[in-house]
Amino acid sequence: MSGGGGTGVERERAVDPLAAPMARVAAGDRDAFGEVYDAVAPKVLAVTRAVLRNPSMAEEVTQEVLLEVWRQAARYDPSAGSVAAWATTIGHRRAVDRVRSVRAREDREDRVVAGEGRVEYDEVSEQVLQHEDEARVRKALKGLTELQREAVVMAYWGGRTSTEISAQLGVPVPTVKTRLRDGLQRLRGDLARGEPAAGGAS
Repeated sequence: MSGGGGTGVERERAVDPLAAPMARVAAGDRDAFGEVYDAVAPKVLAVTRAVLRNPSMAEEVTQEVLLEVWRQAARYDPSAGSVAAWATTIGHRRAVDRVRSVRAREDREDRVVAGEGRVEYDEVSEQVLQHEDEARVRKALKGLTELQREAVVMAYWGGRTSTEISAQLGVPVPTVKTRLRDGLQRLRGDLARGEPAAGGAS
């Protein structure tokens, strides 16, 4: 006489309240996705916060994970576990990837600050010196977003570090580093072309 029938996985499938909504999500049902979202978002956020230790970054990664849940719903395999377990696994993987990405970016920035990676700054310097028309430089700077422009001016012309810029602008150091990198690349390209591109996302 069996003790309840079915394997553990089958019993989990039977009691997982998100199994049916997830099947509808795979078929493109937005209402069903809302149900899945409400159920798994807190769990995914808890995982990303535990890994990242940064609330705003954890929320950003959580949104990326939930978008992936929507896009990859058809790839969900109920036999591998519950919907919540699948989503939190994706969340953990994404959070770890973000930590590695941030650390790599910080390492590059540290090398720049230490004088080991001044090439990008020096290239911009050479281009600025080549352009005696200050109006052209100012025009190129206006092609940056506000945060990119502030970061570039403070770091390059003001000699401030990313930490000092972070404290003055009230934004996270990783954000400063990203905007500084993007701003320098954009400024170099705009000066080379002769006119700035339209400002991007801040």
